[in-house]
Amino acid sequence: MKLILRSSFTVLIALGTLCAQWAQAASPSPDQLQQVVDAAYARFKDVTDGKNADYIPILATVPSDMFGVVIATKDGKIYSAGELDYVFSIQSVSKPFTASLIMHEQGAKTLREKIGVEPTGLPFNSKLALELYPERSVNPLVNAGAIAAVSLVEASSEEERWRKVLGNISDYAGRPLNVLEEVYNSEYESAWSNRGIANLLYNYGRLYSDPEEALRVYTKQCSIGINTVDLAMMGATLANSGVNPKTGKRLLDAEDVPELLAIMATAGFYDESGEWMYSAGLPAKTGVGGGIVAVVPGKFAIATFSPPLNEAGNSVRGMKAIRYIAGELGVGLYGPNHEE
Repeated sequence: MKLILRSSFTVLIALGTLCAQWAQAASPSPDQLQQVVDAAYARFKDVTDGKNADYIPILATVPSDMFGVVIATKDGKIYSAGELDYVFSIQSVSKPFTASLIMHEQGAKTLREKIGVEPTGLPFNSKLALELYPERSVNPLVNAGAIAAVSLVEASSEEERWRKVLGNISDYAGRPLNVLEEVYNSEYESAWSNRGIANLLYNYGRLYSDPEEALRVYTKQCSIGINTVDLAMMGATLANSGVNPKTGKRLLDAEDVPELLAIMATAGFYDESGEWMYSAGLPAKTGVGGGIVAVVPGKFAIATFSPPLNEAGNSVRGMKAIRYIAGELGVGLYGPNHEE
């Protein structure tokens, strides 16, 4: 099984090279981008399936009718519809960006060796995965690997660790971001599962700072407030080979972007990642706060915000909108995907 998974990851990296070549093909026109965003918003704004996450109590209070759709191109142009200004908590959408900080500071090899890159095939907060895999933390996009990633950030204090994590995510968004304190307090006070994960990782030698420090910084990371445009700009930075289109700041070496996108393709939707790639064909990351960002390498990013989630913890309207846009524009990595 492990050999098959590693082979699959190698194939994804090879496909990333093909995608870079494909990215040189003609891009949709500005009119096409705005039209497809408008159409996606109109088509799915009245969908009522799903419900807000409530295991973090404050997330249940977010208005469930909120819905925003944004495309941000690699040169920083924005095409949008719906709710753009509402600030929501980034939650797990933060995970690939902190993973990229580890890659930028210490190299892609460190991420692979000290955390791992294999999908678990289990829920994002699974503790069983730590017992099934000898490496314990096996992917930076599930909670165990994400907590380990925070602990790997080069820092001499908790304050420095947090400053670097927040600064990196702010740099991806292209503007200073802040923690939503109510979200942080609600999440930290109910973080018994993640506290257990952090302590297990520490016990197995796969956590690289004090467990409670890692938990606090990780919880703050998930509580960062963003809007849909911020999220689209974060994705556009990856579409632009690691350079923020708004600020011109390089945040990830171009040679490491394909590896990060491969992790997003295999684990960005947790245990629904295979279904997502089958139907949408784009590397993406979702969060229980209602945000999703998907990347079309070399072209643009698509971001959505809508709080009601399906059973896997993924935004229902957001998934539908991104699938629709990818199908209409024919930008799935493996060829045009047809809308379901």
